Amino acid sequence: MLSASTLTFLRKLGRNNNREWFTAHKDEYLAAKADVEQLAMQLVAGVREFDDSVGELEPKDCMFRIYRDARFSHDKSPYKTNLGIVVQRGGKKSPYACYYAHIEPNSCFLSGGIYMPEPPVLKALRRSIDVNAEEFLEIIAEKNFKKYFSALAAENKLLKTPQGFDKNSPVAEYLKHKDFYVVRGVTDEELCSTSYVKQTLQAFKALKPLNSFFNAAIEDND
Repeated sequence: MLSASTLTFLRKLGRNNNREWFTAHKDEYLAAKADVEQLAMQLVAGVREFDDSVGELEPKDCMFRIYRDARFSHDKSPYKTNLGIVVQRGGKKSPYACYYAHIEPNSCFLSGGIYMPEPPVLKALRRSIDVNAEEFLEIIAEKNFKKYFSALAAENKLLKTPQGFDKNSPVAEYLKHKDFYVVRGVTDEELCSTSYVKQTLQAFKALKPLNSFFNAAIEDND
């Protein structure tokens, strides 16, 4: 479980997103970071029990820096107001499908799959979905999967079926996607409950067949 003090720190950071405040409250940040690191290791160990492809991971492989790169952004606030844990074969910078836990006051969620794939990976995913349409549709229609996740997020997709694919394919709508991930909302109370790790791992286990499908496509493309 996560300490409520971690969410409290993130709330205060959201109201005081400047270097002076952050420096004065560095101890609170370090405590929150250590709290999330501990949670990350619990999730890594749990995921490895049903998906050993993630391998041995350390907190640095699973967590992102809180410092924002504001060089090319209109928002010049120096810090992110969220923390995240990504459990992923090869670590957070790899192209493989992931299991993700997002920690942000009033905006917590679980996610998984592949976000913003590079063009060669995107092409491989589309090709695999097209060729293995029946298998793909069975995975996302599976009862346990649907218990935790709905359809793939569809915010970022093409208006038309990409060139080279049949617009009448049973998976034509999925071929339009530029991202291949799912999301499940989590309340702050759930995040800080004693059952959070168990419930998160159950959701991630339901996601495993989809991640394995995506990873097989990437491996075939190597």
